Amino acid sequence: MSGAGAPDALEPIDGTGLTVVVVAGTWHEEITDGLIAGAERVLTGSGATYSIVRVPGSFELPVASKAALENGADAVVALGVIIRGGTPHFEYVSAAATDGLTRVALDTGRPVGFGVLTLDDEQQGLDRAGLPGSKEDKGAEAAHAALATAVVLRGLAAR
Repeated sequence: MSGAGAPDALEPIDGTGLTVVVVAGTWHEEITDGLIAGAERVLTGSGATYSIVRVPGSFELPVASKAALENGADAVVALGVIIRGGTPHFEYVSAAATDGLTRVALDTGRPVGFGVLTLDDEQQGLDRAGLPGSKEDKGAEAAHAALATAVVLRGLAAR
């Protein structure tokens, strides 16, 4: 796990007036619930309005994220957990989720906070889920990235 170069703390963001949708998969419930809780902490603290939508898995994150943005959300926080197994399935789902979410952001011109964990084992996810004893909080980081980018885009539009 490499957290090298990460900021010491997430700077508070004023998300007042922003609408954010958290789109989360249902696989690996303990890890995903930790990611959602981290995102909620950041979003609540920012003053943004937010909702949570669950989809079956990480493969479905892009289409639901696109729908949320096309229906008025200012930003999306995409959260998922993909754990490597003994087949190429991991590579296909990881690539589809990553490429799909990138395309959604570019096609809509709105931010997608990327909180999809691609892991070798469950422990790596527990270490990143923002749970008690976790070393990182990737749900909070993804929400922070989405908010910060939405604020930047709002500022650029005002020019």
